Amino acid sequence: MVLAREQLRTAPKREGPLIVGDRRWTTLYRLAGVAAVFAALIAPIAIAVFAIWPPPYDEGTAKWFALLQDNTILGPVSLDLLFVVVNILMIPVMLGLYIALRRVSPSYITLAVVTFFVGLAAFFATNPSVEMLWLSNQYANATTEVQRTAAVGAGDALLAGFEGTAFHVNYILAQLAGIVIGLVILRSGVFSRTIGWLMVVGNAIGFGLYIPVVGLGLSALAGMILWVWMIAMARGFFRIGRDDASMLAAERG
Repeated sequence: MVLAREQLRTAPKREGPLIVGDRRWTTLYRLAGVAAVFAALIAPIAIAVFAIWPPPYDEGTAKWFALLQDNTILGPVSLDLLFVVVNILMIPVMLGLYIALRRVSPSYITLAVVTFFVGLAAFFATNPSVEMLWLSNQYANATTEVQRTAAVGAGDALLAGFEGTAFHVNYILAQLAGIVIGLVILRSGVFSRTIGWLMVVGNAIGFGLYIPVVGLGLSALAGMILWVWMIAMARGFFRIGRDDASMLAAERG
């Protein structure tokens, strides 16, 4: 009987179809909220850098080396270094979403979060920002044409991975995961439906990247929508963390 009463006392409360108020995850929710805020702050900076100083995607490895030597900050940022930071911040966000939504639809939320992390692993494995900076130094310090050719060849290989299959795997998996998570949020009853629709619509528009001519514009629009989602998501996490903290204080009182 004592054990049963203790289980009832610590059991999470229900709100709609979703169980909320599980105080064991308060710290994770707060961390996810903070991470979402920082991601929302960093992402526009990265986009602005791309708009103001377009990367030399079609100009060859030697041009990248020159950029990295001329500006050791702009060069790595042009190679998505800030998006590496944003994706690191997305780890607690996704874990927070999994914990918050796992009782709504355990199969779909698990599949979506795992899919997102698979794409994330591909992105991390092929981002060449640090390696290209190192190779640019090797290129600049080379004393023979053979050394310069070797550095360029290694850079070519890194850029091929950066702009090739891994990029598209990460992009497609992230959009699919986002749509599924958004649909689960719409059923959750704890996050607002606006958050769910922002995630569904933003990630669906993101697939417009593959439409000729207007692809980059649609991708930028998707990024703006998901930026709004990130801010709304941060508020949602802070609310859950605050509710859990209030529940714990009430129990202790």
